[in-house]
Amino acid sequence: MSKFVTTVAVQIGNEHYTTHIQAGTHRLIADEPIEEVGGKDLGPTPGQYLLSSLGSCTAITLRMYADRKGWPLEGVSIQLHLESTDIQGISHTHIKQQIELQGDLDEAQIARLHQIADLCPMHKILMGKTDIHTEMNLLT
Repeated sequence: MSKFVTTVAVQIGNEHYTTHIQAGTHRLIADEPIEEVGGKDLGPTPGQYLLSSLGSCTAITLRMYADRKGWPLEGVSIQLHLESTDIQGISHTHIKQQIELQGDLDEAQIARLHQIADLCPMHKILMGKTDIHTEMNLLT
């Protein structure tokens, strides 16, 4: 059994729709595009952060694996695309991840890295069963 635990804090005020995120010692901003819903486009959208999480986790996982094996992986570039549709109240989401590897890798190493890409923690979370428990309190 493996376990992954992390925490972030998110706040939004009256501004449409700038959201402040505290992730450990890092401060991030999420926002919505100006044209689409009236945001200020001051940061990535939540969907872009979701894809960034998957892509960066995949890249880190590939880098770690290649390093442990001593393989000549020089770089990893990943393009991600998310499409989500709601059909009769059921959400259907498709994420396409296109990975480009740089380095003097043979076919067996490339095939193994393809398998390893799908083993990153974020991929497992997105493909697994996820429960979200929401609590709400009114501050006065």
